[in-house]
Amino acid sequence: MSWYVYMVRGTDESLYTGITKDLKRRVKEHNGKVGSKSLLGKLPVELVHSEICADRSSASKRESEIKKLSRDEKLTLISLALKP
Repeated sequence: MSWYVYMVRGTDESLYTGITKDLKRRVKEHNGKVGSKSLLGKLPVELVHSEICADRSSASKRESEIKKLSRDEKLTLISLALKP
């Protein structure tokens, strides 16, 4: 089963990056106030970006790379993924 790196956007426009094996479940958990405390008060969140990774290790490495990006770089990554 694949792992995913994902970004969600909160109601305050903040971005949160994480990893999971099940995107639907994880976004539902975030919106159900399970998981990241940093998202409380910013709900509901919207999935704005995801990438498939081969395993947990590669997903964690990619998550770390994304977290090091500036906000503008993250927004560029999101907009590039939305283009056909």
